[in-house]
Amino acid sequence: MTTPTQKLSDAGVSIWLDDLSRQRLTSGNLQELIDTKNVVGVTTNPTIFAAALADGESYREQVSELAKEGVSVDDAVFRITTDDVRDACDLFTPIAQATQGVDGRVSIEVDPRLAQDADATSAMAQKLSQTIDRPNALIKIPATEKGLPSIAATIAEGISVNVTLIFSLDRYRGVINAYMQGLEEALENGKDLSTIHSVASFFVSRVDTEIDKRLDAVGTDEAEALKGKAGLANARLAYQVYEEQLETERWKRLAAAGANPQRPLWASTGVKDPSLPDTLYVSELVAPNTVNTMPEKTLDATYDHAEITGDTVTGTYQQATDVLNAVAEQGISYEEVVDQLETEGLEKFDKSWDELLATVRTALDEAR
Repeated sequence: MTTPTQKLSDAGVSIWLDDLSRQRLTSGNLQELIDTKNVVGVTTNPTIFAAALADGESYREQVSELAKEGVSVDDAVFRITTDDVRDACDLFTPIAQATQGVDGRVSIEVDPRLAQDADATSAMAQKLSQTIDRPNALIKIPATEKGLPSIAATIAEGISVNVTLIFSLDRYRGVINAYMQGLEEALENGKDLSTIHSVASFFVSRVDTEIDKRLDAVGTDEAEALKGKAGLANARLAYQVYEEQLETERWKRLAAAGANPQRPLWASTGVKDPSLPDTLYVSELVAPNTVNTMPEKTLDATYDHAEITGDTVTGTYQQATDVLNAVAEQGISYEEVVDQLETEGLEKFDKSWDELLATVRTALDEAR
C-alpha cells in the first residue's frame, strides 16, 4: 500500500523535517525517517537548536571540550550548530546527489540579531557556508526589507539560500526579485548557476492564528465562516506568484543559463487550532515543485492518515482571492497582520537565540 508521504512525494512535494538534534543523528532516527517517511531534507532555526541543547546529554562531551578551550558562548553555539548541520548534510548527501542538489538539503539560520543589518547578515552567511563546507547546506536569511540585499549578495556569491519568515505576497515578490538579482550577479561573476539553489519559506499557520483571533473579535457568522481559511488562501496565492514569475522573460533568460527555480516552501505547517484537521496545511497545499517542512508531529499525522488527492493548489486562485477579500470586508487589514507577524517572528527568533545562548552558557559553566 502506498503511504500518504509517498503519495505526497509522488505529487511533487518534498518533505523536509522541521527539526534537528545530535540525538536524531546519532540514534539513527533521522535515517529511519528518510527510509520510512520520505524525508528528503531538514530545516532548523534557533528555537529547534534551543530545544535540542536543553536536552544536553548528546552535547556533553563537546561542551566539555569547548569549556576547556575557553571559547565564548557565541563561538560555542556556532561550533555546536554547524557541526550538527555538517553531519546532517553528510547523511543527506546521497539524496542531494540523486536529485542534483534539489533535495538532501539542511538549513541553518544566520544569527537573528543581525536581521536588520544587511552587511552583517551577508558576512555571517558566508562564514556559515565556509564553516559547514557542504554543497547541500542552505543558509537561512529572514525576508525582512533589510534582508533582501543580503539574499541577493549571498546568492551572487554562489551560496544557496533558504529565505525564511515570509508572510506577505508583496514581500514574496521582493524575495523573488532578490533571488534573480543575485543570480544575474552570479552569472556576471562567472558562477555556475546550476549549483545555486533556493527556497522561499512562506509561513502558513501563523496567518490563521492571527486572522482567526481577529475574526473571533468581529463575532459575526460571516467572520466565523472564514476561520481557518486565510493561511491556505495566502499560500495558494503565493504559488500563483511563483508560477507567474516563471513565465517572465527575465526568468527565462536565467533558466537558459542553467538557473534553478526558487521553490516555494510551506513553513509553520503544524496546526495550532485543535478544531482544524491536523494535516490541513499538508493535504491542502499539494503542488508540484514545492517543499513542506513539517514538525515531527505533523509528519507522523501525515504518514498515518493524511488524504493526499493530488494537486490542491493550481486553479484555486480566484477562490483564494475571494477569501482574503472577505477577510478585508470584516475590517481586518492584511497589511497590518503580515507586518505584525514579521515583527513577532523576529522577536520569537531573538528570544529563542537568547535561550540557546543561556543554555550553552549554563552548560559551559557546569563543565568548567
